[in-house]
Amino acid sequence: MAADPAVMSNEAGIRTIWLALLALGLTTLIQIVIVAASGSVALLADTIHNIGDTLNSIPLLIAFYLARRAATRRYTYGFGRAEDVAGVLIVLSIAVSAGVIFWEAIQKLLDPQPMQHVPWVVAAAIVGFLGNEAVALLQIRTGRKIGSEAMIADGLHARIDGLTSLAVLVAAAGTVLGVPILDPIIGLLIGVAILFITRDATMRIWYRLMDAVDPTLVDQLEHFAGEVPGVQSVDKLRARWVGHQLFAELTILVAPNLSVAEGHAVAAATGRTLREVISHLTEATVHVHSGSDTYEQPDASETIAPAILPLRYQTNLAISAAPMGAAGLIYGTDGQVAWDEIWQGFCELALAGGPPHRGTLLEPVSPEQVAADPEGYKTVLRELERG
Repeated sequence: MAADPAVMSNEAGIRTIWLALLALGLTTLIQIVIVAASGSVALLADTIHNIGDTLNSIPLLIAFYLARRAATRRYTYGFGRAEDVAGVLIVLSIAVSAGVIFWEAIQKLLDPQPMQHVPWVVAAAIVGFLGNEAVALLQIRTGRKIGSEAMIADGLHARIDGLTSLAVLVAAAGTVLGVPILDPIIGLLIGVAILFITRDATMRIWYRLMDAVDPTLVDQLEHFAGEVPGVQSVDKLRARWVGHQLFAELTILVAPNLSVAEGHAVAAATGRTLREVISHLTEATVHVHSGSDTYEQPDASETIAPAILPLRYQTNLAISAAPMGAAGLIYGTDGQVAWDEIWQGFCELALAGGPPHRGTLLEPVSPEQVAADPEGYKTVLRELERG
């Protein structure tokens, strides 16, 4: 029995957070040893700050454990939204970090203090940067893989701490070179960079809380649902993220002569197809409505597309070329070549492909319609050959 992708992604998230906590804990432990050896009060304060930052991952870890729980009659979508709440806390902590950096930089501008224990400070800064950047890479990569904006935000927070440690190296160099003013200047620059990171992280979490999705995702859902045999069109499509799990709800139109059982079979096939091809899609709720039992071919004077493409591709959607060899010959029941079916499969390959897929295109289905609008025919060919 295949493992549930939602469970696998949740376990990957938990494993990543534990690894991050372990790495940050080891980093902090090394810094504590350096503090004990140097006796630096400033380093002690920075180490305590790093301990607090390490604890920021705890709410996210709790959220991932909560996501394991099954949905209830009160929490009908489960507990995945706790992950987005944890994301809010992480964004707030990033904003607080920016405020603290600005405050310390301004204080140093108003009352400059020479850096003490420079070699120890440099050692602690190197350890802090390497540890935090390793955690940032791990969390951002896993967050993108499983679709967790909260984990990406936590990774960005770790990166901020790494940049702060890196700034300490510049400040130490300034002290050695007799230019201590570098310390607060670099601090202000880091603070500005953190503000931009805070803005991006805030927008990501805001989109999740407001049930926003990438419009490209909606296009993909519509496209693949429309490809299911028996689906005439897709209507009223909605999608939302709950933590790192995606839920979709859509209505499909089917032929009115289908029985209830046949309509439900088409709906089941649609949901199964979407879960197979759309990343992070945990649940697809498909409603069935009766559509039209007829489909009229548009007149050639209105559009040239019918002469070139199958019905579902008669739009302004940009098309990439695909090699002709990818489209095999298909024969109909009368023994003749089924050009319509060949073109449909060919265009599916073209839409799924891209550069450098180029090659000789198949002949159009209807030479008469092409002759009615040769310029339109050339336009479509250019789109196909554009790649």
